[in-house]
Amino acid sequence: MSIAFLFPGQGSQVPGMLHELPDHPVIRQTFAEAGEILGLDVLTLDSEEKLQSTISVQLCLLVSEVAAAKVLLQEGVKPEMAAGHSVGAFAAAVIAGAMDFPSALTTVRRRAELMEQAYPEGYGMGVVTGLKQDKVLRLTANAFSEDQPVYPANLNAEDQVTLAGDKRGIEYVLELAKQEGARKAFLLPVSVPSHCELLQGVSEELAAELEKVTFKNPSIPCLSNSTARALRKGEDIRNDLAVSIARPVKWHEATLLMKEMGANLFLEMPPGRVLTDLASAAVPSVRSLSLSESGMKSAVLLGKRYRNG
Repeated sequence: MSIAFLFPGQGSQVPGMLHELPDHPVIRQTFAEAGEILGLDVLTLDSEEKLQSTISVQLCLLVSEVAAAKVLLQEGVKPEMAAGHSVGAFAAAVIAGAMDFPSALTTVRRRAELMEQAYPEGYGMGVVTGLKQDKVLRLTANAFSEDQPVYPANLNAEDQVTLAGDKRGIEYVLELAKQEGARKAFLLPVSVPSHCELLQGVSEELAAELEKVTFKNPSIPCLSNSTARALRKGEDIRNDLAVSIARPVKWHEATLLMKEMGANLFLEMPPGRVLTDLASAAVPSVRSLSLSESGMKSAVLLGKRYRNG
């Protein structure tokens, strides 16, 4: 039996997400460690007002995901692979032992700062569901203009593509998608154009930041955002964390690869169930569970059952 830990990215955040985690010694310890490194009380970051900031969002996601995964590990639920969507890849790297938590915190904070500084307003992300990838890619390419650039950003499923770029360009493509019969097409609560070439400069600055961090070979494979391949060397994970911010996330391919690698249980760290739904649609033969909905106790019991065969 093989368990895969999934770590969601920006867009999954909800107000109060850190307060909704169970009162567990490991979670309290993780909060305290994060607060000491960041120089603030992390429980002040998850208000609706604070979550308007990319910095607060990305830090909350990292802390929430690492805290929940550490509880599972302490309770004896150990994964054979890990995959993080966008900023979730940092949590995956921590849990796999490729980088330490303090380094992830300071790097993610800098990552978010660079993203906000590069595009403080007028840019963002949107999502189209219910149309095949190739059709959305054609619509995006045909609608592209230098003054309103829009790019495919996250290839999440055969019929779900996230767009990034100028909000006006995104809204135009969303309207075209609706006319083509898309089931849904809407803007996401994300204020930066992640995973497209607009962030190439951020990628280069992030690479310089990551050079200051010590990476080790992970104890389990981490799935790459940019190539959808299993990464087993620390240097490869370092590179992927840097380059993937300016490249599309190949999440659908990564999900299929985890199934090929033997995964038969996906456990999605809180918040949300976005990755659970994507996995259920892509590989329905694999059990998928969102900790946000099941609760920690149920996830531990299920994980132990799968671990014991």
